[in-house]
Amino acid sequence: MKIAVVGCGAVGSFYGAKLARAGGELHFLVRSDYQTVRRKGVFIRSKQGDFRVQPKCALHPQEIGVCQLVLIALKTTANDELGKLLPPLIGPDTAVLTLQNGLGNEEQLAGFIPSAQILGGLCFVCLNRIEPGVVEHIDHGHVMLGEFQRWPGPRTHDIAGLFRNAGVPCTVTDNLARAHWEKLTCNLPFKGLGVAGVAGYQAVVGGAMDLVEKRLGTCLTTDRLLTDPRWAQLVRELMLEVIAAGRGMGFDLADSLADQQIERTHTMGAYKASTLIDFERGQPLELESLFLEPLRQADRAKVGVPRLTALARLLQQLDGLRLR
Repeated sequence: MKIAVVGCGAVGSFYGAKLARAGGELHFLVRSDYQTVRRKGVFIRSKQGDFRVQPKCALHPQEIGVCQLVLIALKTTANDELGKLLPPLIGPDTAVLTLQNGLGNEEQLAGFIPSAQILGGLCFVCLNRIEPGVVEHIDHGHVMLGEFQRWPGPRTHDIAGLFRNAGVPCTVTDNLARAHWEKLTCNLPFKGLGVAGVAGYQAVVGGAMDLVEKRLGTCLTTDRLLTDPRWAQLVRELMLEVIAAGRGMGFDLADSLADQQIERTHTMGAYKASTLIDFERGQPLELESLFLEPLRQADRAKVGVPRLTALARLLQQLDGLRLR
């Protein structure tokens, strides 16, 4: 199968490398790491075993051409670029699978790709891109696939089999929208509070701060959020708000999901999510997909989410500080 990976950071490089090692014809659409990846390939450092692959590299999608499967692993802050990056890669039978975080990504693709060609994937994995062409795999790796606004069909299971054949645990969900809310229960608190922690606990619970006068600290890793009782309580409160918002949107989410997500996160140790690293590097936060769109949907469902509202406001302030 001819596969293109659009967005070759940690997620795209890791899963693309796994598929390449299993024998797929992988084409990486690479930007900043092009010279390094073209010469040295992609190196995955993992407790499951280190390995290196040499995918085909391209700077422009026209160099790759039409593929059978396109994996989108760009940060959602770059979604505006997809309208020009994807058309050269897509034919009438191409499956387009977005592995991006948050809500609304499939809907954006449906603005210029037929809905029947769109799938969504949720990556439950701890990864960091530690240097050009090098990804550190810390924990987990499971992928969950689903069709956009459709029941899974033979194509969905074929792609899941492709991942499993590459050594990636992969399951299929019959309700992609519900699965997005389930993952958001974990992503939103740890990514959001991890970044907002630079402003301090009082700023987070208050939902506002004077960024000109206040000295910022450091982002908070998952272990710090879970071992400090104050932060751990905020994590749980945010999770329960996300669960309530998901229920308001019509999805059957139990409060016990919060306990499951916290237990799963404990195994990650001192994990610094890519969102935190992006912020420290002065790169934009994925505000729309991870925080603002969930907040809008909660508002439409008339579900009160005071913690999420305060967190989103604070993150917007912090992102504004980056711009200044």
